[in-house]
Amino acid sequence: MPRSRRKVGILVGGGPAPGINSVIAAATIRAASEGYGVIGIDEGFNWIMQGDTTHVKRLKIDEISRLHFRGGSVLGIARANPTKDPQHLENCVNALSQIGIDKLITIGGDDTAFSSMKLEDAAGGRLRVVHVPKTIDNDLDLPLGISTFGFQTARHMGASMVKNLMTDAQTTRRWYLVVSMGRKAGHLALGIGKAAAATLTVIPEEFPGDTIRLSHIADIIAGGVIKRLAHGRRDGVAILAEGLMERLDPRDLRQLETAERDAYGNIRLGEIQFEPVVKKAVLDRLAQFGIKTTVTTVDIGYELRCAEPIPYDMEYTRDLGYCAAQFIINGGTAAMVSIVNGHFKPLYFKDMVDPNTGLAKVRMVDVASEYYHIARRYMIRLNRSDFGLKKELAKYAGVCGITPEEFRKEFHYLVEKNLLYKVQDEEEQRKPWIEKIKAPF
Repeated sequence: MPRSRRKVGILVGGGPAPGINSVIAAATIRAASEGYGVIGIDEGFNWIMQGDTTHVKRLKIDEISRLHFRGGSVLGIARANPTKDPQHLENCVNALSQIGIDKLITIGGDDTAFSSMKLEDAAGGRLRVVHVPKTIDNDLDLPLGISTFGFQTARHMGASMVKNLMTDAQTTRRWYLVVSMGRKAGHLALGIGKAAAATLTVIPEEFPGDTIRLSHIADIIAGGVIKRLAHGRRDGVAILAEGLMERLDPRDLRQLETAERDAYGNIRLGEIQFEPVVKKAVLDRLAQFGIKTTVTTVDIGYELRCAEPIPYDMEYTRDLGYCAAQFIINGGTAAMVSIVNGHFKPLYFKDMVDPNTGLAKVRMVDVASEYYHIARRYMIRLNRSDFGLKKELAKYAGVCGITPEEFRKEFHYLVEKNLLYKVQDEEEQRKPWIEKIKAPF
C-alpha cells in the first residue's frame, strides 16, 4: 500500500476508564510520526459492524497532543458486539478496508478483547489487530502484578470517597454499605477497601460454590457490626463488590430474573437495586437480637470511570499506546499489549482464551494469596480466633443478648470451609510464633 494511504484505526469498546484519551493520543503520535494516517472510529464497533463508514474522524498530532490529561473518550464508547453474527464481523473488515485501514488498535475490557480476537480471525490476514487492556475492574488476564489501565485511578478516587464516608460514619455513629463496581472480580472493591482501611470488604471470590446466599452476606456484615459494638464502636463502612450480584441465588434477588442485559449478555448490574436488599437483610438480622443501627447505602463506580487519570495511569497509558502502535507497525497482530518490568510483552490472543468458556480469560482475586490474607487480617469481621477465645465470644454474645453457645450456633458457620482459614492454619503450623489477632484495631 502506498505510504500516503497507510492508515491505522483506533476504536474504544466497553465502558469508560481513566486513561482512554491518553492511549488514543500516544498511539496517534507514534503512528503519525511513522507516516501513517490515523483514523478514530466513533462508538466502538457500533457503526462499522453495520458497514457504516461515516462515523470516523482523522486524528492529528496538534489536536490530541495534550489529550492525556482528560478523562472520558474523544471517540465515545459502545458495548456493540460484532461476534453474534459472522456477517457483522465481515462488515467490520469491509468497512475498515473501505476507509483504508489495515491496522486496528482496539481499547477495551474482556468483551472488547474477545471481539478483537474474533475480528482478527475473521479477517484472515486482511487486518492486523492489537488490543490495549482497559477496565477499572482489573480483571483481564495480565501478568501477575500488572494492572489494567484505569484501575489505579479508580481505586485512588474510590479510596478518597470511602475515607470521607468513614469520617462521616464515625461522626454520625452509623454504618455505610458501599457497593463498588466489579462485574465478576473483586479487585476494585478490595483495592479501595485496603487503601482506605475500610471496616470490611466482601468479594465474590471468598465464597465457595456457584451461588451465594443473601443471608451469608448479611451475616458477615452483621457479625462486623456486633464485633464493633462489643468494642465500643457504633460505626463502620462495609464495601461490597457488585460481582456478588451475578452469583447471588435468584431466590434472594428476583431482579436478576428480569434484569436487562448488554450486547454481550452481561447483566446490567448498575440498574439492579442491590444495596437496599442487602441493607434490609442486615437490619432484619440485627433486629433478631434487638440491635438497632443506622445504615446508609452508597453506590460508587460511575463517578470513577471518566475521572481524569492520576499520573500513574497517564504514564502507563502513554506507554501502552506507544507500544500498541509500534507493535502493529512492525507487523505484529493478534495480541494484547502488556508491559512487564518496563519491557513490552505481547500477550497473544490464542493464549488468552478460557478453554471452558471460549471467552477471554477473567482474572479473579486470589484468596489464597498474601495480598488477600493481609486484607482479611485488617478487617473487622468474625474470624476463627473469635470463637476460640471465651472472653471475646462472651462479649459478642452479650451484645446480642444470647449465650455464647447460641452465638456460636448462629455465626460459627462463617469461619468454616473457608480457604482463608486453611491458609492461616498452614501458616501457623509453619510459624507457631505468629500471634493471632485477638481484637480489632
